[in-house]
Amino acid sequence: MIGVLGGMGTQAGLDFCSKLAKLNRGKLDQKYPIFLLYNKSNIPDRESNLKKYNNVLKSLVHGCRFLQKNNCKFISLPCNTAHYWFEDLEKKIKIPILNMPKLVFNETKNTCKRNSKIGLLATDATIKTKIYEKFFENRFRLVTPTKKLQNTSVNKSIKLVKMGRTKEAEKAIKTSVNYLIKQKCKKIILGCTELPIAIFAYKSFKKAKLSKVFLDPNLILAKESIKKYK
Repeated sequence: MIGVLGGMGTQAGLDFCSKLAKLNRGKLDQKYPIFLLYNKSNIPDRESNLKKYNNVLKSLVHGCRFLQKNNCKFISLPCNTAHYWFEDLEKKIKIPILNMPKLVFNETKNTCKRNSKIGLLATDATIKTKIYEKFFENRFRLVTPTKKLQNTSVNKSIKLVKMGRTKEAEKAIKTSVNYLIKQKCKKIILGCTELPIAIFAYKSFKKAKLSKVFLDPNLILAKESIKKYK
């Protein structure tokens, strides 16, 4: 059984579970993966608790242990910023936890040449803690939006998704996407799990899956989760 630690935010966790299902669409009910979603929405806000490290870690450990006790074989963590706590979390949990940024890096290696520019759209905390840089810095050139765009476009879009205002979120993120394309980025990582919702909410799953521009960590994590499940 796949364990899913969600609630960071709730829409992102549901999007991940939806992708687990959509990747198996058309099959018999019994052919779909068995998974347990723990929507632990009371995990302290990652963005504002970087300095209160242990508060977040304690809550993440509690969530993962719940999944562990309920016979999950491994855990998927559909939140990019939460991976700042990954190494310490992994030490305290007996079952494997999939590392989403590492999976995104592996996907990028398979599709982009060395030293390519790769765009990163993410929370301030994900950028500050260099969750993606630790994997990408020796092989690719990560490009992020300007500080102004980070505030007026990326952060705004993430907030709008959390508020359920997806159409407005889609409009808000476009300026940052266009900026990264103008910077000649070969791919753009949607490095906050709210952002695929903003980008793909009004497109078919097929188009999202075949996107030549965007790397969707939630989708990449879902694919690996199914692979490991089987």
